[in-house]
Amino acid sequence: MPDAPTSTTGGSDLAQPRSLWHLFVAFSVLALQGFGGVIAVAQRELCERRRWLTPQDFVELLSGAQVLPGPNVCNLSLMIGDRFFGWRGALVALSGMIAAPMALMLLLAWLLGEASHVAQVQGLIKGALGGIAAVAAGQIVGTVLKLAAPIKDHVLGWPTCAALAALAFSMMAFLHWPLVWVLLGLGSLTCTGTYLLLRRRALSAPRSQA
Repeated sequence: MPDAPTSTTGGSDLAQPRSLWHLFVAFSVLALQGFGGVIAVAQRELCERRRWLTPQDFVELLSGAQVLPGPNVCNLSLMIGDRFFGWRGALVALSGMIAAPMALMLLLAWLLGEASHVAQVQGLIKGALGGIAAVAAGQIVGTVLKLAAPIKDHVLGWPTCAALAALAFSMMAFLHWPLVWVLLGLGSLTCTGTYLLLRRRALSAPRSQA
């Protein structure tokens, strides 16, 4: 049964989880699809399929989750759960994110331990993991392209945003800078520039209307 639309943002009807159990099931299903990282499918599941968030909402929440310490997907689940049901929703969403994968991994670890002496099983596992890694990489690339769509409406402008993204990639891929320094340095600079532009726009708006 589809979620009932509750609000309108940017011309798109948004829905919300009907209950805490609905939220738990949704994040459990989301977690079980996350081969190579849940972020790769979270945007499709939350924005396109369930319509709980707009792409812009998702990018903003993900940005906050990336900056905070800890796994970004856990931070994201806490923020989304809190958005709908407060602290109870935050705990339920996080539980849904980790409960099913943890149970599955414990079962898999036990099975692998029991069959670790079989050479054929070890070869099969290595081949399967290699195939999953290739699929996960494709999912991540596709998600990056989808997340880039709201950038065209960013106050900095898409050329500046694209340049910042390329600079961040270069810092990590070629210069091998730690993520925390990229976030603190480039992220702080970007946040400051965005704030100043938004403030200038807000101050000039009354003048233009007058």
